[in-house]
Amino acid sequence: MMRKNGSWTIKNSEKIFENDFFKVVEDDVVSPDGKDQKYATIDFNPGVAVLPVDDDGFVHMTRQFRYALGRDSLECIAGNVEGEDVLSAAKREAKEELGIVAGEWTPVGRVEVLTAISNSHADLFIARKLRFGEPEPEGSEELEPMKIKLEDAYEKVLAGEITHAESCVLILKAFALK
Repeated sequence: MMRKNGSWTIKNSEKIFENDFFKVVEDDVVSPDGKDQKYATIDFNPGVAVLPVDDDGFVHMTRQFRYALGRDSLECIAGNVEGEDVLSAAKREAKEELGIVAGEWTPVGRVEVLTAISNSHADLFIARKLRFGEPEPEGSEELEPMKIKLEDAYEKVLAGEITHAESCVLILKAFALK
């Protein structure tokens, strides 16, 4: 059954792959210029990202090895929404990754990445009034806690030393809102 997607016409869709985190769909389409072609997209589970900022102006992040990149990445707290609302997911991820419980949560929007080929978004939060306990990371997570002055994190974004999209946006927003 044909359906419209903007000025594109989808003639048929086929799920190519699916796991717990995303699915890949290949569509037979008619593009806006009238040509028949195939268009594959990746539909990721919704995510959240959190930048905890303490009373002394430090941000709390993680350094972790990222398999797909083949290197370490300095990142804010991030993870999937697992059947809960986005704020509950953000609170869960902060507790799991860095043992943080926050008394103040500020939603600062959403970020979407790779929009030409994917539906991948994360709701963003700045957490303040922090209390620290023991982290409870998932089995595959090897997280090194990092405590950095917000100004230094901002400079690392500008210098290309922090490249994780959600982290960059959160740091820039937190710096603008300070």
